[in-house]
Amino acid sequence: MTGTPSKALAGIRVLDMTHVQSGPSATQLLAWLGADVVKLEAPTGDITRGQLRDLPDVDSLYFTMLNCNKRSITLNTKTERGKEILTELIRRSDVMVENFGPGAVDRMGFTWDRIQEINPRIVYASIKGFGDGPYTNFKAYEVVAQAMGGSMSTTGFEDGPPLATGAQIGDSGTGVHAVAGILAALFQREHTGRGQRVNVAMQHAVLNLCRVKLRDQQRLAHGPLAEYPNDDFGTEVPRSGNASGGGQPGWAVKCAPGGPNDYVYVIVQPVGWQPLSELIGRPELAEDPEWATPQARLPKLSKMFQLIEEWSSTLPKWEVLERLNAHNIPCGPILSTKEIIEDDSLIANEMVVTVPHPERGEFTTVGSPLKLSDSPVDVTSSPLLGEHNEEVYIGELGLGDEELRLLKSNGVI
Repeated sequence: MTGTPSKALAGIRVLDMTHVQSGPSATQLLAWLGADVVKLEAPTGDITRGQLRDLPDVDSLYFTMLNCNKRSITLNTKTERGKEILTELIRRSDVMVENFGPGAVDRMGFTWDRIQEINPRIVYASIKGFGDGPYTNFKAYEVVAQAMGGSMSTTGFEDGPPLATGAQIGDSGTGVHAVAGILAALFQREHTGRGQRVNVAMQHAVLNLCRVKLRDQQRLAHGPLAEYPNDDFGTEVPRSGNASGGGQPGWAVKCAPGGPNDYVYVIVQPVGWQPLSELIGRPELAEDPEWATPQARLPKLSKMFQLIEEWSSTLPKWEVLERLNAHNIPCGPILSTKEIIEDDSLIANEMVVTVPHPERGEFTTVGSPLKLSDSPVDVTSSPLLGEHNEEVYIGELGLGDEELRLLKSNGVI
């Protein structure tokens, strides 16, 4: 079992009926917090075990990086015996999480009313693409959620098409929202003694992460958005490239030698303008009324960052970073995936970790971003398919060795 007395969620049993990314990302966080997460898979396994494989006949990185610290059991929930076993698993669990299509679990015979009958204390969390309404039965994927949650229409450059972000805000972003709901429900259960339903929709989670764009949509009613570099404004928030769109203007400026990620993102705060003007070799701009104040600079943000880029493009990004940080100017280099996976700081903070795996030897993954002083995380390998069948079915549910063999031969597990 993965839970230990030193962990925040020790003693909490999670029945993980999720697959692909949105659900597994949520249950992995729960496992890292100390819950005993039992991943229930069809006998064929989570589809991502075989997707995007880099090695033949070995669980893919897609699977291993989303299912650390869990146990795996297999069960065919379409069989009568499978339904009986699922009933017993629900009875013994504190949390049940699923991200099937709308109504799929109901059609198995496990409606919320039935689940409450089995276990009134269970927290039953569902991740869906959309809430109730005209979109309910639409199929949802990561970028579909981005498209319908406000992200794509506001990402990219003004003269280009809408763009998806590389951050998985539709899948893993929804998973984090689901964890918040599950933890709140567990906390409320301490007072009420009852479990409850937790519903999180991918479209809703993306929208929550895009709320500042709805802020700007309402601000448009009072005129153009001065913090944006765009020349023209219609009735919708435009795509504005790398502009911060916030109270302090920012942009990604080119650095030497000009590779695809040779950029530093620079924020120009009022207090930073004087040292910045000296760094770029234009000290006179600190006193020039045309440039000296934020109000004076707002109408010419593009020109301001062009002046900064004329300086930054002659230097490597790490040197630009060093010089800007020496003056407390907010900035950050654009880190490539290769730079991130090799970053000493991220490795030291256990955000990039190497994990032993029984079949692939080892793999590198992202560690837990949740750092609790009394609940440290030790990232362990994702389970092999059905690795814990005997442990759970015999050791915990009390089935016999012979029945387990029959369940396997009959296709129940």
